[in-house]
Amino acid sequence: MPVPMPLPPDSVVEIVPTLRFQWEEAQQAYVLLYPEGMVKLNESAGEILRRCDGKRTVNDIIEDLQHQFPDAELDGDVREFIEVAREQGWIRTR
Repeated sequence: MPVPMPLPPDSVVEIVPTLRFQWEEAQQAYVLLYPEGMVKLNESAGEILRRCDGKRTVNDIIEDLQHQFPDAELDGDVREFIEVAREQGWIRTR
């Protein structure tokens, strides 16, 4: 299978409409719900996907997270997670 091209930094990303992203109190975590089940997200994944709202670009998401966590170097990790989420079919570009 061909490797997808990395998303350009100005790509606007959103969670695909067949999934539901929400905070699950019982899990104390963000989750992605789909017809066959649920994916429990770790804190980092939840913070990234929470920002995939169809309005923000990849760079916007990184900038927002960097502002929230100023002592962390997030750029590479956020881009990597966004690529994995796209490969998993969790997000798409608009």
